[in-house]
Amino acid sequence: MAYTNGANDNFKGVATLFGSRTTNYKKAINWATITTLAGSVAAIFLADALVKNFSGKGLVPNELIQNPIFAISIALGAALTVLLATKIGMPISTTHSLVGALFGAGVMAIGSEFNFDKLGKVFLIPLIVSPLMAALLSFLMYLIFRYFRKKTGITKKSCLCVTETTTKTQVSSINPMVAMDSKLSTVICKNGCDNTYVGRMMGLSAQKVLDGLHYLSSGVVSFARGLNDTPKIVGLLVIINAMDIKWGMIAVAITMAIGGLISAKKVGITISQKITPMNSGQGFTANMITGLLVTTASVHGLPVSTTHVSVGSIFGIGTATKKANVKMISKILLSWVLTLPTAAMLSGLIFLLLEWIGV
Repeated sequence: MAYTNGANDNFKGVATLFGSRTTNYKKAINWATITTLAGSVAAIFLADALVKNFSGKGLVPNELIQNPIFAISIALGAALTVLLATKIGMPISTTHSLVGALFGAGVMAIGSEFNFDKLGKVFLIPLIVSPLMAALLSFLMYLIFRYFRKKTGITKKSCLCVTETTTKTQVSSINPMVAMDSKLSTVICKNGCDNTYVGRMMGLSAQKVLDGLHYLSSGVVSFARGLNDTPKIVGLLVIINAMDIKWGMIAVAITMAIGGLISAKKVGITISQKITPMNSGQGFTANMITGLLVTTASVHGLPVSTTHVSVGSIFGIGTATKKANVKMISKILLSWVLTLPTAAMLSGLIFLLLEWIGV
């Protein structure tokens, strides 16, 4: 579960750094790994509420919570769902997968005794509302930042990619009397040519200040992701008293980091390059909104999805710039819709199978 979480989620905090060409993939994933680890360690002290929520307490009877089959079914159901999405490059929510797996295994075990009311209030409402809020806030914040940028005299400088075309005359092999023209095109612009900001802020280059803030905001998002996601997975260890919570947090954090370093690239490209093109200013705005929302949710024990918030923020930017890839967003939304029922079905079937074989 921790490995697939890292593979699907770790790059999301730095997606705008890579998507805006502020840095390359290797530097981005290394920064994500360091800051996510820091968030996971902080979760030891700040995220008790999330650990309790994802242990299943209040959703199912306490005697079921102590059943190892229940924890195994949830972990495997959610992990297989996230693994499938990672293989096809879709950025889905580990939170959603865990909620679906909790539901599937819980209903299969106790049927109508499952606490559907708590499932809706504590889990589903934050998951639904958070991406909509992120999209709206990033849309508004981008417009506000653009207004103040123009007021302070900071301008954007664009470089133009020029294609140089040369014509070469060749003699036809069929009829030597006929000459044919063929065109050879050479692109002479530098890859990654994009907008830069011209002006000064507090005596410093506006572009350098913005890049620094962009790195900082990406670190905040990755930190918040580690803070929000680690306790959700550790909650499964609490069910069976398999490990001390502190050591569980550390073990999960390390495994998440490994998953991100090895298997994050396919999902990373989807979220950073296929939703909307962006420059560093737009990427910073999206990351700032994502970091604020996910950090606030973590402290208050609300199980929001970093994926939903991050994609919502980037989509909000794409809406403001009128460059959003609606087709890709539609595919991502479909994967979100399928996440919960897929995880529920898998965890329910695994629970039945393990009970049948008498584990």
